[in-house]
Amino acid sequence: MKDQHTKNTESSINIEKVKQDLEPIIINVTERKLPQRAYQILRLAIRNLKLLPGKTILEREIAEVLGMSRTPVREALIRLQTEGVVKLIPRKGFEIEPIEAKDLREIYEVVEMLEGLAAKLSTTTIQQEQLSELETLIEQQEQAINEENLAEWARLDNLFHFKIIGYAENKRLLNVIDVHADLLYRARLITVKKRPLPFQSIIEHRAIVACMRAQDGEAAQASMQSHRKRARNEILKAL
Repeated sequence: MKDQHTKNTESSINIEKVKQDLEPIIINVTERKLPQRAYQILRLAIRNLKLLPGKTILEREIAEVLGMSRTPVREALIRLQTEGVVKLIPRKGFEIEPIEAKDLREIYEVVEMLEGLAAKLSTTTIQQEQLSELETLIEQQEQAINEENLAEWARLDNLFHFKIIGYAENKRLLNVIDVHADLLYRARLITVKKRPLPFQSIIEHRAIVACMRAQDGEAAQASMQSHRKRARNEILKAL
């Protein structure tokens, strides 16, 4: 039987492996203030499934991975807890919140409406070069699917949606959607290999951009909402 000291020194993660997995994220985060730096790294690590849903992590482990003291790590984890990304389990550490179908369904109901509105608003503000950017992104998405690089497709898909939201030029709309963006991205990543190859998404993206080129905001809104609804049903089925 293991004594209490042994139990307390056990690791819930493979620290060296996590260091290796997080290295590209750590290198690219330029924030110097340690609490904000720890927060950004952990948020991206969770978002990109480098730290998986349901996994329990300890402050001391993450501090070792990030090369920091436990204080900024604790601040970062508490901030992530207020955002619903992790939860504190007394005497065990922080658990990364699992992706629950009920939560995802509720979030998609909100996002469908808001992204539809963003598509409608963008139609009145978008420039020709921005429409061309969206079309280039669609071509890159199609290439990623053909190469079966589904992680890259998910990244490009996310970028496509956030460019449209940005083109709406409504900061409050962007902020509300951004609150839920990481969970939706994680859900796409974790289910992408359990769903049909997303060629239908390419067709729908082209339809959205076509509506925007035609300056038909109502049609762009309807196309975006239909697109999000189909994706929601596909993801929930995979979950």
